Amino acid sequence: MAFLKDKDKEYLRQKFASELDKDVVLMFFKKNLGCEYCEDEERLLKELAETSEKISVEVKNIVLDKAEAEEYGIIDAPALVILQKENGTLKDFGVRYYGIPAGYEFSALIESIVLVSTGDPHLPEEVKAKIQSIDKDITVLVFVTPTCPYCPRAVLTSHKFAVANPKIKGYMVEAMEFPEWADKYFVHAVPKIVINDVVEFEGAYPEPFFAEKILEAAALTKGG
Repeated sequence: MAFLKDKDKEYLRQKFASELDKDVVLMFFKKNLGCEYCEDEERLLKELAETSEKISVEVKNIVLDKAEAEEYGIIDAPALVILQKENGTLKDFGVRYYGIPAGYEFSALIESIVLVSTGDPHLPEEVKAKIQSIDKDITVLVFVTPTCPYCPRAVLTSHKFAVANPKIKGYMVEAMEFPEWADKYFVHAVPKIVINDVVEFEGAYPEPFFAEKILEAAALTKGG
């Protein structure tokens, strides 16, 4: 059974035809055991790739392809790395998904693909200047559930910041698929955002507020 309806595929064909710039590689990491949604996500991504010549899927096994998993910082599956491809060279903006981007999160996935393809974060100049001023490594975890209508906004904001500054990585983490992580960070409501393990908040706040929290985390983070 197909995940995408014909009308959805047509909408995506038109959107990608008008909005994509450079090619995009969806590098999907799966595992053979203990991964309830790996097969579903692989099928979903392959269906998605059929809607544009600029999108391709590369499927990796987190165990067999250990070197690549380590290169992209992938420690569990299912996980997705969205890469820009130009003249055979891959560019990693730090855009990540842990868990299947289903339900409301599918919309964030589509916009993240466009973000990576264009390399344009579409941020207000004042916000972009603040984000680009950060010179420390920043990891943003955005915990979500598929039924949360506010979560995609928070995920997309983290990905915009990642595109704006190579020091930043934005991770969507599906809380129900990764309960150990959710327990570790006391996730009781979503979206919950954790930045470098030193700053956290709940809710899909506007980009200026989110940016201030990134700056706060950078100030609290030791080293580079």
